[in-house]
Amino acid sequence: MPRNVEIKARVWDMDEVRARAEALSDAPALVLEQEDTFFHTPEGRLKLRVFPDGKGELIAYRRPDAVGPKTSEYFVYRTPHPRELAAVLERALGVRGVVRKRRLLYLVGQTRIHLDEVEGLGAFLELEVVLADGQAETEGEAVARRLMTKLGLRDEDRVAAAYIDLLEEGPGQ
Repeated sequence: MPRNVEIKARVWDMDEVRARAEALSDAPALVLEQEDTFFHTPEGRLKLRVFPDGKGELIAYRRPDAVGPKTSEYFVYRTPHPRELAAVLERALGVRGVVRKRRLLYLVGQTRIHLDEVEGLGAFLELEVVLADGQAETEGEAVARRLMTKLGLRDEDRVAAAYIDLLEEGPGQ
């Protein structure tokens, strides 16, 4: 199963962080509009991501809710029929909630930098250090911490929970 090391942080000055991410990245940002429908699961998280072109990805993942770098194991299934799949999953599992976001995606080496404007929550940054087969989690954690420093993020800005969890907690989270 693919793995990555993640850090999520609240962003207070999106223009500053965007400028730093652009300076680190080899290419301009990709702009992604995403709608993630989360389904109830006995463990981990299951979301169906729908893109504006009508395609989708079913993503199952497990990761601890921790503030520091955390390892996530995930599986992605791409589908040209996400609405039909959503109907089946909703009937079988029930919908937990929906997260809508505008994401700027920057690539820096083996890391995906996401600058997210999340509807109802505000601005966030996610670092995803994609681990190679056999690569130690500690290496990914070191990469994530270095990038966090270069992007000007403080430890106190880190967030442990997923966006769906923050939305469930309510305003001010």
